[in-house]
Amino acid sequence: MEKIRPRGLPYFPPVSCFDEINIRTYVTYKNKAGVYFLSIEGGTRVSCQIARSLSELPYRYSNMKREENLYHSQNRALKSSLELRYQVGAPMSGKSTLDKWLTEKYALFQDTPTAINEFEIHHVEWPIFEIGLKDVQVNYPKFNNLLSNKPDLAHYSPGVQVIAWGKKRNKKITGI
Repeated sequence: MEKIRPRGLPYFPPVSCFDEINIRTYVTYKNKAGVYFLSIEGGTRVSCQIARSLSELPYRYSNMKREENLYHSQNRALKSSLELRYQVGAPMSGKSTLDKWLTEKYALFQDTPTAINEFEIHHVEWPIFEIGLKDVQVNYPKFNNLLSNKPDLAHYSPGVQVIAWGKKRNKKITGI
């Protein structure tokens, strides 16, 4: 994550720039397809606290180390870790229907105890590259049913600028 900040404020590198790993799924809410984050790990403690309080997204701090062809994350409190050793390959010349479905989402949803928050998202099309996974060690006890094997599909992207806005709180209906 680079230059993350609320609209109208300047970015502050010690807080606005940090490594991030997210575990997510894709949902449809009120006929709109979007991303739903199960967990978001950030490599800076204060960044996670601020992001969680402003967005209500499930940020948590994890100790992260990122080097060329290596990404490592560990959260001792939750006994979770991720280690990836990889080699980035050539840019993909064309995206499959699945690639587009996985990368081109323009909404974000997150539930809280009282509401489902909805954010609008805008970004250019994600550039994706082939990636060779040399070693994948995934240990997320909370998500063992979802993350029990080596990924069926993997790509690399250097990232794009993403703009999120319009947090809308859709009140949950209870007692039905």
